[in-house]
Amino acid sequence: MAVYVDDMYKTSLGRLGKMKMSHMMADTTQELLDMANKIGIDKKWIQFPETDLEHFDIPVSMRKLAVKYGAIELTMREMANRRRGKKKA
Repeated sequence: MAVYVDDMYKTSLGRLGKMKMSHMMADTTQELLDMANKIGIDKKWIQFPETDLEHFDIPVSMRKLAVKYGAIELTMREMANRRRGKKKA
């Protein structure tokens, strides 16, 4: 089981004003919430809870922390493929 962060911040989709953002998702809700807690994201910011689209939008600074704590870096395409696989499971 694992937590993943994508590289959305590299695209125009990943910009919120001057802030650069990424998606963070995990194989399980508990893993996602545990990582959110480690990097300082309040669980109330979870998007699409308890669905195959469940994730957090996180700034690049917190993405770096997530990677430091073991999150796996994926491209946006790889993240979408993983999400589709989660939906089938």
